Amino acid sequence: MSGRTTIELTWIEGRIERWLRFGRIVQETVLNRSVRVVGLDPGSVFAFVRWAANDYGTVESRIDILKAVSPDERYSTVPFVTPGGMSLLRLSGWPKVEAVLLSIDQIEAEDIPPEDACPDHWRHLHNRLSCNLEPRRYTPFRHEAWLKRRALAA
Repeated sequence: MSGRTTIELTWIEGRIERWLRFGRIVQETVLNRSVRVVGLDPGSVFAFVRWAANDYGTVESRIDILKAVSPDERYSTVPFVTPGGMSLLRLSGWPKVEAVLLSIDQIEAEDIPPEDACPDHWRHLHNRLSCNLEPRRYTPFRHEAWLKRRALAA
């Protein structure tokens, strides 16, 4: 387990929902019917969604897209993510969370795994949605450019 980022996922219908929208899980431990802990290797990109409600309605709606870090890297702390991750996107409020989820759907519709998308796209999406502006679409052309750029850096 050393070096892995762990995320505590909880699902209590209509009350608490903490789940991964995407990410390559390499380890999973079921703690009980409602809670499980998943692990991701360093360098993995994942989307962590948190939603909670009480008797009066929604009290939390958030999405974080993070990169799992190595033990020697700096990171941001995020509740239920140990130790934390490099933040690529962090938004709250249902309209913005929904916009991110729709963007993830669009990327998957292009047959691109969202965990393989360019990290700069998630930063772009964060910045544009934070300002209530329309983000650029992530296209196969952009993805191919990212893959070539990544290959050059390796």
